[in-house]
Amino acid sequence: MEVLKISSGSKPKLAAGAIASILRNSDSVDVRAIGAGAVNQAVKSIAIARSYVVADGIELVCAPAFIKILVGDEEKTAIKFHVYSANRGPQISAD
Repeated sequence: MEVLKISSGSKPKLAAGAIASILRNSDSVDVRAIGAGAVNQAVKSIAIARSYVVADGIELVCAPAFIKILVGDEEKTAIKFHVYSANRGPQISAD
């Protein structure tokens, strides 16, 4: 499964293009963000990506969840947006 990390400085249109490209070629992508600014950019990116893939017959679905990740030596809480096509069904991962 592809993982796309979004920061507060990420450009939503570019991240949306990456999300759309991954969904056209595979079942799903996990979009991960740490912090309010990054989560804001991730949500905008997913919304834009939905408009990119609808012409391809892909109905984008997003399932958010909290996850713990290691950043250096420190454990942080992140938001994981599991993004997949409703046409293909969810491929939800445990982590």
